[in-house]
Amino acid sequence: MASLTVLIEGYYVPGAPAHACSTAVLVRAGGHIIVVDPGTVPDPRSLLDRLAREGLAAADVSLVILTHAHADHSRQAGLFAAARLLDAWGSWQGDAWDRSPGPIDPDVELVRTPGHSDDSLSVFVRTSEGEIAICGDVIYDAAGLAAVDPFATDPVRLRASRALVLDRADFVVPGHGPMFKVQK
Repeated sequence: MASLTVLIEGYYVPGAPAHACSTAVLVRAGGHIIVVDPGTVPDPRSLLDRLAREGLAAADVSLVILTHAHADHSRQAGLFAAARLLDAWGSWQGDAWDRSPGPIDPDVELVRTPGHSDDSLSVFVRTSEGEIAICGDVIYDAAGLAAVDPFATDPVRLRASRALVLDRADFVVPGHGPMFKVQK
């Protein structure tokens, strides 16, 4: 089974300027050390410090997954320059791109969940606690399960993606808040 650790709990504070940082997650699955959504932490050292608390350095990360390309989820991906990067468009290793990256691990599955953006995907991780969905901005936080997303490219598809995540997952790691248990 895979294991999951929230490295940075994301937030969104509206205003002018707004402040946003995605939830950054560490997944250990098989031989993979994965960071999902390295985001816009104000000080990148805080993300590296959290990895160090897990006994890891940036060079240990073999894979970075972006739930979508918005900067608040992707900006710090360069901290892991040696890692392969996966997004909705495929797999990137340096400047080499492969549209069909293949499976990651039996306990980690990428699922397209469009609506917030056309390139949104969710990462489903099978753990001993149950299935956990890291869903980026498909769900901002537990309070916003039914909220209108003012940034959504397709609200109809977003509702369908939220339903898929909530139906399948036991827990959700939202884009900008703490992990929560799905009430079924």
